[in-house]
Amino acid sequence: MNFKLIYILPNLFTAASIFLGIISIIASINQHFDKALIYIILSLICDGLDGRVARATNSTSKFGIEFDSLADLIAFGVAPAILFYMSIGYEYGKFGSLVAGLFVVFGAIRLARFNVTTGTYEPSVFIGLPIPTAAVVSALWVSAYLYYDIFKDYSLLILGIQILLAFLMVSNIRYPSFKKIDLKRANVLKVLIALVVLFSMFYLYFLESTLILASSYVLYGLLRSVYTLTKTFKKD
Repeated sequence: MNFKLIYILPNLFTAASIFLGIISIIASINQHFDKALIYIILSLICDGLDGRVARATNSTSKFGIEFDSLADLIAFGVAPAILFYMSIGYEYGKFGSLVAGLFVVFGAIRLARFNVTTGTYEPSVFIGLPIPTAAVVSALWVSAYLYYDIFKDYSLLILGIQILLAFLMVSNIRYPSFKKIDLKRANVLKVLIALVVLFSMFYLYFLESTLILASSYVLYGLLRSVYTLTKTFKKD
């Protein structure tokens, strides 16, 4: 493979992530909220592939890192914020637009902080909630609100979740990173069984399963932080 082509390959996935983010925004504007969610999830897949392709082909570059951050801001900052505002936020006027804006601004701060602090802490954790996770959780809760009548009277809950996600991105709460998992040491049979069960749940109840899984990740970081603080206070 041509040397220059190797560097282009991961950036193609990044470009696809941006494109899907823009399509998601257009879908939200046109009130096609189910499609907007799907495009955000597809963008997440592309975002995961670009980094893995870059590492696998040893084609990581400074340009690629910066390009990826700009893509993340569009796909996981602007796209979910527009989805939230067009479906729920507009009901709250200026406050709704403020919440949507905060999500994007704090997402940008999260990305900038990640770029300048990478390598200064253990690679097994993220400092603050990663913006792709915040985007997916936001989009899933909005979709659940639109899909289930039980949530119709609780738009304030979705508004609160959006605010919480924004602040979690710029917090110092540690979240586990799965990028450094060594699959060679993992029990292949257990991993296979877990994946089969997981994909089966996705097949039967995609929205519910994804919502529970993503929300559990967010709650895990919060509960672990509270537990750590409790232990610290007890020692003092």
